[in-house]
Amino acid sequence: MIGLGRIERYVVGYMLLGVLTWLSVIASVVILIQFVELTGQVGTRAEVGANSILMLTLLRLPSLLQILLPFVFLFGGISAFVGLNRRSELVAMRAAGVSAWRFILPSAAGAFLLGVIAVGGLNPVAAALNARFELERSRLMANYLGDQPQDIWLRQGDDTGQIVIHAQARDTRRGVVTLRGVSLFIYEKSERGTPVFRRRLEAREATLMPGFWRLRDVREATAGDSSVRSDSLSIRSTLDSEAAMERLASPEAIAFWRLPKAIQLTEQAGFSASGYRLRFHQLLATPLLFAAMSVLAAAFSLRLTRLGGLAGLAGAGVALGFVMFFFNQFAGALAKADIIPLFAAAWAPALVALLAGVTLLCYTEDG
Repeated sequence: MIGLGRIERYVVGYMLLGVLTWLSVIASVVILIQFVELTGQVGTRAEVGANSILMLTLLRLPSLLQILLPFVFLFGGISAFVGLNRRSELVAMRAAGVSAWRFILPSAAGAFLLGVIAVGGLNPVAAALNARFELERSRLMANYLGDQPQDIWLRQGDDTGQIVIHAQARDTRRGVVTLRGVSLFIYEKSERGTPVFRRRLEAREATLMPGFWRLRDVREATAGDSSVRSDSLSIRSTLDSEAAMERLASPEAIAFWRLPKAIQLTEQAGFSASGYRLRFHQLLATPLLFAAMSVLAAAFSLRLTRLGGLAGLAGAGVALGFVMFFFNQFAGALAKADIIPLFAAAWAPALVALLAGVTLLCYTEDG
């Protein structure tokens, strides 16, 4: 808050207090709901205690909070500005000639900075904890699921060829990816750049080592030739353990700093990286979305108390926040269906929310 006046520091500090309060409230509600849900999903199928369910809940919590953080800033901002308004502190500030923009802009800048921290710091932590959540849940459910096939598909590639990998089970303990019941379909690129099938490998087990797949109990078949068996075989890989596990996860489970590499590897393998690109742009737009929610919170909370209707206006702000959330989800669905550009789907909700808040503030403050 260096460079801010006393009034600005007071308002920004009060808003941060509101954000922290609502963060605690929403986190508590999420923990309760997630604990009950995991109890039904895991607790009734595997013999695990409440401590294990609570651990899974806490591992899942940061990922869920990422989705709800825009509401945290909206609710926190509304509660902060409404509280200042009800105590007539905003009235006194404006009567002293202080423009509303003077304390709204620092609040929006603070929300933007917290958005940068959330994307650069919280997101990688949430992705790592979510990956551990998936592993722990799979481990706890192992006895219930037994040896049921999981039908895993991976794909890797470079400028010379591509490999399609199919497996019936996986094991990612200790950060090492091991696949069982593996089939590898190896293609080479022709002069025209089209993939041409060359050979097929069947292996009992495939372990991803740095730079290569280590296969055990292998049977190799080439078109027109009889199969050849070998105890072990190594196949070059363009994946590492983290990238391989990311292929088995949704774009939301990949850390922000890993998304550019995931996009590159996915496109090299011949897949569409639209889901990863959409997620990357959505994360880039997150700071702007937080700032927009802060501006919206102020726009719906500055009505003078003596004029009445403040509660209704604040409620309309909350309703608009839910509309923006569903608009964000709807835009993402349209982008995944290639109906609208990825860039527009990611940035439109934040820009629309910001313009709506600024427009309402200009109408109420400047006439």
